[in-house]
Amino acid sequence: MNNNDELKAAAEELNVKSLDTVTAIITRRSVRKYSGDGIGDQLLHTVLNAGFCAPSAHNRRPWHFIVIRNRDKLIELSEAYMYSKMLKSADCCIAVCADAEVQPTHDFLIADCSAAIENMLLCAHSLGIGGVWIGVVKNTEWYDFIKNSLSLPASIVPAGLISLGVPVRSADARDRFETGKVHYEQFGSQFQDRFA
Repeated sequence: MNNNDELKAAAEELNVKSLDTVTAIITRRSVRKYSGDGIGDQLLHTVLNAGFCAPSAHNRRPWHFIVIRNRDKLIELSEAYMYSKMLKSADCCIAVCADAEVQPTHDFLIADCSAAIENMLLCAHSLGIGGVWIGVVKNTEWYDFIKNSLSLPASIVPAGLISLGVPVRSADARDRFETGKVHYEQFGSQFQDRFA
């Protein structure tokens, strides 16, 4: 089965049509409330595959994805951090971690994992799955909790978590373009009417 067939099969599992790339990007929102319905293995595989397709500095691909479906583990994670409460009702969580030995430059390591997270969030949204990025900051209690809870080896660092579930409802799309944050040639040189 090639990737296109896999995507179609995954979309059929949720009885949705996958979105084109631009629509997925423009309409994606953080989803924290889930219906309780499960996400099938084929859909989850498609989302994970999107993470593996992310760009990576020097093609080091330092990421590791830990899929958490155990309800007790999801509840434990939801109670450990004020911004992870949605994990209590999520169908699953993907902990995105990175091997600091494979990519020793910390900024590249975080950038690579961030690209993988965004790919997975966009893929999930395009398939009708709701998701939210739960941030992880190095040398915090949350960071240490994840390291211990997931038994991460010393060289493997948590970069972020993704909470996934079937959304209770669709979020409305909003125009987020900010002309004041677009600069030409140098900072502060703006052409406000260019996008009017």
